[in-house]
Amino acid sequence: MNVLTRYLAKQIYVATFGVLLAFLGLFAFFDLLNELDSVGRDGYELYHAMVYVALILPGRVYELMPIAVLIGSLYALTNLARNSEITVMRASGLSTARALTLLGSIGSVFVILTFVFGEFIAPPAERAAQQWRLVATQSSVSQDLSSGLWVRDGRLFVNVGILRPDRSLEHVRLYEFDDQYALVAISEARHGAYAGSKGWRLTEVSRTRFLGESTAVDAFDEIYWESELTPEVLSVLMVVPERMSVRTLFKYVAHLRDNGQKSERYEIALWKKLAYPLAALVMLALALPFAYTHDRMGGVSLKVFLGVMLGVTFHLLNGLFSNLGVINAWPPVVAALTPSLLFLCAAGTMLWWFERR
Repeated sequence: MNVLTRYLAKQIYVATFGVLLAFLGLFAFFDLLNELDSVGRDGYELYHAMVYVALILPGRVYELMPIAVLIGSLYALTNLARNSEITVMRASGLSTARALTLLGSIGSVFVILTFVFGEFIAPPAERAAQQWRLVATQSSVSQDLSSGLWVRDGRLFVNVGILRPDRSLEHVRLYEFDDQYALVAISEARHGAYAGSKGWRLTEVSRTRFLGESTAVDAFDEIYWESELTPEVLSVLMVVPERMSVRTLFKYVAHLRDNGQKSERYEIALWKKLAYPLAALVMLALALPFAYTHDRMGGVSLKVFLGVMLGVTFHLLNGLFSNLGVINAWPPVVAALTPSLLFLCAAGTMLWWFERR
């Protein structure tokens, strides 16, 4: 790493992490305000809310990193331009291609950090946050349906009345169908717990078999239900797809496909998880043209304001294209990559325009 790279890296890192800390403080404040509505209900106290907000902060780091990179790098480069340092660098032979290469090497740190937070820190922290909140309020996890959670597992349709924060099951019903989709048996269990390689251990089980024009009822103290549905797969109910790890998303998408269910939302989230860390490089490329405009545009404050607006636009576009992709059945890769590609095209167009001038 030469002197110029170290100098640019220091300026960009200090500015970016300063912006990130400011955003984290702001979002933590709003998250805490949002939790105050629940404080005092069902045993949920202020310290519960504070711990919950602290646990979801890694997810905020993941979401805000590209925006912080854009604003921080724009501020750092604009300051250098204001002091004519960029002009000196260009006069000394720093071409646009070389500048992009330097920014790419600097941005690799942000790419790695974003991936680490998104894959290894935010998902378990988000699960812990949801479990903490459920335990504090003595709640359970279920779908919006009053009958509980419904999932498909091969020829079984599974209804779970209650999914506890420790990921144990209560009031489980297994509807078994044959190859012609005729109902063969219904098993009802009072409690279920995951037993590793043996599958799910169901206790106090009553099994009703349909035998033509008659039925037979059997009772068991316990049975084992072998299934691809693991606690990790069921934990998707506690975490929104965008906060899951790539590994969990991949497994759940495979499960949905194997059972003929729609997986578009989770496929889009999977592609976004793979592409989102690279958004930091796009933001650095987008910030570079602003460093060339110190004699044509306003001061640092105006450019920082533009950076904030661009960052907000990027964040909104990410959510918009995810929803549009699900509604219109777009290819997941298109819905996931379009916002970053649009910003990359904008950066390339601006650089080309300034080079032409």
